[in-house]
Amino acid sequence: MPHSQTSAPRDSLAGVRLARGASPWLLPTVATAALSLARARRSGAAKAVAVPATALAAGMLWFFRDPEREIAQGRVISPADGVVQSIMPWKDGRTRVAIFMSPLNVHVNRAPLSGTVTSVEHIPGGFVPAFNKESENNERVVWHFDTELGDIEMIQIAGAVARRIVPYIPQGTKVEQGERIGLIRFGSRVDIYLPDGVEVAVEVGQKTVAGVTRIDRD
Repeated sequence: MPHSQTSAPRDSLAGVRLARGASPWLLPTVATAALSLARARRSGAAKAVAVPATALAAGMLWFFRDPEREIAQGRVISPADGVVQSIMPWKDGRTRVAIFMSPLNVHVNRAPLSGTVTSVEHIPGGFVPAFNKESENNERVVWHFDTELGDIEMIQIAGAVARRIVPYIPQGTKVEQGERIGLIRFGSRVDIYLPDGVEVAVEVGQKTVAGVTRIDRD
């Protein structure tokens, strides 16, 4: 049966479940909006600031939301909300499934399988748009999981706006399938490499939901 997945405590504001790592961006925005609204009746300048500041704060709340999920059954599930951008056979027999995340998606990423995190490597790079082929040279975090299917590689890739990838767990951690493992602030792309012999169940253009959409086929 599917199970509800929780993890370590996350940030929160006014009862809204927010992604861990959201506070440095969200709190100053919300504070600015609240202050400008409080002063709007007495100050024309504050009134001029209040509307865009409130809109930005609302957008930040939406962007950093982190809803609970009923984790689906299946050997490999999607690590990210988004749209399948490409499915590419790799030279070593693996298949890369690239998932593009827009600013409207939830940006908390989840473990595609249960297993042990064998490495978490940050690689500096550029910040071109994630849908661009050159984004493969972008700032990224490369994950490796020791699972029942062997080594599974997953890469979080920053984009033109996303300048910060926040891993939640270190090397050596045992994770459950669907567990929250990290955040890409302001989006971009997540790649997962399926082992040789594992058939892909999704197709290009298909929407995915982290922890819910199955990536492989029996």
